[in-house]
Amino acid sequence: MARAIIIYESKYGNTRLVAETIAEGIRQASGVEAEVRELKEVNPEGLTEFDAIVIGSPNHMGNATRSIRTFIDKLGKIKLRGKLAAVFDTCIDRDLEKAVKKMEKQVGEKAPSLSLAAPGLSVRVEGMKGPIAEGELPRCQDFGIKIGNRLKV
Repeated sequence: MARAIIIYESKYGNTRLVAETIAEGIRQASGVEAEVRELKEVNPEGLTEFDAIVIGSPNHMGNATRSIRTFIDKLGKIKLRGKLAAVFDTCIDRDLEKAVKKMEKQVGEKAPSLSLAAPGLSVRVEGMKGPIAEGELPRCQDFGIKIGNRLKV
């Protein structure tokens, strides 16, 4: 059975909610398991057990959080050849897609053995603390479905 892990960091709970919604979408693909874990609960060496690694971060001044950036840097030191990756962020309108584009680029540079499962997803939130903007959660579920479909055996 194919397995995906969604790793996130969240200050106000918005990025966690997006991660959980993406996992729901992944699970809709028959034969695909999805686990959701906060970054501090993840052992990078254990990532070899998964077929897809999805990484999410709140947008912090146009970037992923420092912890997420450090985590992505470590991915290149792990044997992940043939695995899929995807990234997402949560942000207010003016920063839409800034962090997610940088995360995609960083994954490509630091872990070139990973293949992107889907273009990155930038999820709008209403203000610093949220909530997630109306209509965004269905996009998150669709993002998960795309990833799950890529993992189907």
